[in-house]
Amino acid sequence: MSRPVLILNGPNLNLLGKREPHIYGHETLADVEAECRRTGEALGLGVTFRQSNAEHQLIDWIHEARETMAGLVINPAGLSHTSVSLMDALSACAFPIIEVHISNIHKREEFRHFSYVSRVAAGVVCGFGTQGYPLALQRLARLLETDAR
Repeated sequence: MSRPVLILNGPNLNLLGKREPHIYGHETLADVEAECRRTGEALGLGVTFRQSNAEHQLIDWIHEARETMAGLVINPAGLSHTSVSLMDALSACAFPIIEVHISNIHKREEFRHFSYVSRVAAGVVCGFGTQGYPLALQRLARLLETDAR
């Protein structure tokens, strides 16, 4: 039986592969979703994959996930650095959360070095390109195994 997990993607990630490929790479969000589904299946995780440019939509999905999911991977994108509301929604979750950033936010502009989401995440994966998503799922699966014991 697979454990259900939610992968959320924040603003502008719908442009992945088109927007600043020198920073974010050439893979599309559909490519990332396909890889996450393959990885999830191999790890016994049932993956729900979503993206929104609207902060309130991400928060609503997080609220729903509290009742239906075993864990969450989130790439909050620019909301990482600005959204106390997103952090508050995530802090109300009893399951493990892994934060993902495609670029290394610590090598970029100073304002990107801080993330509100990191305060409530069990771990952060950044700078590994889109490969960070399957790495986050591997860690999430391990955390869920540990919780099940």
